[in-house]
Amino acid sequence: MSGHSGPVKASRAVAELPRPVREELSRRLGRRERAYGTDDVQVVEGPLLKRAVGASALGNCMEWFDFGVYSYLAATIGKVFFPGASPGAQVLSSFATFAAAFVVRPLGGLVFGPLGDRLGRQKVLATTMIMMAAGTFAIGLIPSYHTIGIAAPILLLVARMVQGFSTGGEYGGATTFVAEYSPDRRRGFLSSWLDFGTFVGYALGSALVTILNMVLTDEQMLSWGWRLPFLIAGPLGVIGLYMRLKLEESPAFQQQLDEHEKSLAQGSAGSEFKTIVTRHWRPLLICMGLVLLYNVTNYMVTGFLPTYQTETLHRSSGSADVLVLIGMVWIVVLITFIGRFSDRIGRRPVYGVSAAALIVLAVPSFQLIKKDGTWPPVCGVLILSTLLACFAAPSAATLPALFPTAIRYAAMGIGFNLAVAAFGGTTPLVTEALVNVTGDDLMPAYYLMLAGVIGLVTVKFLPETAQVPLNGSQPMVGSREEQQELITASKELYRDVGKGSSPGGDSPTPSAHPSGP
Repeated sequence: MSGHSGPVKASRAVAELPRPVREELSRRLGRRERAYGTDDVQVVEGPLLKRAVGASALGNCMEWFDFGVYSYLAATIGKVFFPGASPGAQVLSSFATFAAAFVVRPLGGLVFGPLGDRLGRQKVLATTMIMMAAGTFAIGLIPSYHTIGIAAPILLLVARMVQGFSTGGEYGGATTFVAEYSPDRRRGFLSSWLDFGTFVGYALGSALVTILNMVLTDEQMLSWGWRLPFLIAGPLGVIGLYMRLKLEESPAFQQQLDEHEKSLAQGSAGSEFKTIVTRHWRPLLICMGLVLLYNVTNYMVTGFLPTYQTETLHRSSGSADVLVLIGMVWIVVLITFIGRFSDRIGRRPVYGVSAAALIVLAVPSFQLIKKDGTWPPVCGVLILSTLLACFAAPSAATLPALFPTAIRYAAMGIGFNLAVAAFGGTTPLVTEALVNVTGDDLMPAYYLMLAGVIGLVTVKFLPETAQVPLNGSQPMVGSREEQQELITASKELYRDVGKGSSPGGDSPTPSAHPSGP
């Protein structure tokens, strides 16, 4: 009987693999001269993985601390830097400055993305961290319009553009870094901690502003109180920089180090951009569609909803701030559970069901938010926050998996930042303008419905990447035991590939990934 234990063990190992994983491994093994060995399957050490996830999440936390502060202080900032305008024009001017940062984000992605592919992810992420901290800290030091006149809003615009430029390399690099460190079976869960940091940062920023609004008078907030949240970014940036300088390069980047050095000597950022646009246009469009779905919902809830309640629904800033803060805390609670869930059932079902739900529930959610009382608005915000968590949780695992290692950072920098600049950061400005022009306070809901339709169409073309090795990278596992299980399964798959069929009678199907080891 012992002579049959090997084949039985191998069959069991293959049967336990999800079908997309079996098909992807069959495809890769079909191009190899042997099954996987110990050197072919990368084991990620626990301490390194924790540091990589923690340092990346802290960067996102800091970025969104700033966005939370700016969103909640939009009306105050409008009064400080645009005092001569009407209240509506002040809010629009503040949101226009907010949106200006997104105009330069694609430029930041075009610069930092290729550098991250050629020089390394860790170096670029350390650079974006310090630039982001400097830009945020500078906002807290800018004199008011009454002190230096027109130079005040100009300096605010410059500081926001520094933030936007650095952010152009931040999220794409952080998602690439975490995805390349994560074991394949847990990539959704581990990558969701990146957006966990995003919403923790936003919640901390909004909570701080809420507290300041409660303990300070309006005159104190206008005079000096609004500066305090921005000045906190300096110490946070130093801590984040220290953590990122302690990181090692991702395993996937190290695996292709020779190719990266060769491209550094022979290639250029321009040629890499041409390659991405001409050869990887399909995953680039998929990336932009998913980013549109996620970020229109994101900025509608985080950037627009606080001001919508105060300026359109005429509620107190305190109640508006607390309501959105409840939604942010709810997202923080949900997001890692949804990330783990996406590892089990796949990314496509999570995106597809949530996009359909957004189309159906956008208008009812805003109708609840408009109602008087406590619980209807809370329920409306919780519905939108739950859908936002469903879009955010799988994003950091899904988007980097669309591209091969050699161009992953640059492609993420282009696709993510173009979509955010065009549709995400402009959401507060566009929806506020639509409400003012039409007089219809449900325009934000219609805007969300349109994003849901675009997202649903995008999901139709999205390849399933849950538990599948990253395109162009070795399989990643979290333990020696998991490594041996995968090696055992690969031996049987390799024999079946040689016979022209895959286990269980399923023929290997073409993968959405054009290349791999």
